[in-house]
Parts: sequence; C-alpha cells; structure tokens
Amino acid sequence: EVQLVESGGGSVQAGGSLRLSCTASGASDFTFDDYEMAWYRQNPGNECELVATIHRDGRIDYIHSVQGRFTISRDYDKKTLYLQMSRVKVEDTAMYYCAADSTPLYAGCAQRDFGYWGQGAQVTVSS
Repeated sequence: EVQLVESGGGSVQAGGSLRLSCTASGASDFTFDDYEMAWYRQNPGNECELVATIHRDGRIDYIHSVQGRFTISRDYDKKTLYLQMSRVKVEDTAMYYCAADSTPLYAGCAQRDFGYWGQGAQVTVSS
C-alpha cells in the first residue's frame, strides 16, 4: 500500500517562501503516471480546498488564490511531489495535505476517504 509523507512545513513571514514535499513509499511500482496528485489545505476555520493538482498527463491546475504564487511539481525518480510556495500570505496558513488517487479527485477534503492521503504539514504565515 502507498504511504504519503509530507515534510517542509513550518512558520514563515508574509512575503516569504516555503517548499513542501510529499514522498510516496510502500509500493515499489508506484509511478506518477498512475495517479492524480494534489495538495489540499484545511485552514483554522476548517475550510478545506484543493489547492493544486498535477494530473497523470502532466496538466496542472491551481485555485485562483494561489495562481502565480504556488508551483506544483513532481520528481519521478524520487517519487516526490512538491509545492513551492512563494509570496505567502497570512491566509495561506493551514494544514497542507498531499493526496493521490487513480480516479478524479474531489474538490474538498472528502478526498481523504479515497485513494491515499498524507498526515499533513502545518504552514503558519505571520504578518
């Protein structure tokens, strides 16, 4: 079974940068070609949103609020998904989760009941 482990969370000042990583393990034949990969976040108010998706075919989608500031990418050799966060804002404060699924992803955190879901990485942005 695939496990997803996030790392790279922490505290950062508004305007700064942070990079999250999500490494897949547990299945020697894991390949990004088989999975839709995404980053979700759940803020302190428990609002949950799909932040960025990299599809199996390489297409990328972002929610409007992070477009131009966040970059999702993947490294096949390292089996690692990344989220480069730049020009962060206080409203980016949230627990960030990595997700993988062989079927289309849900827009909200209902996705945690399907496919694979990481344990989360806290990102706190201060003003």
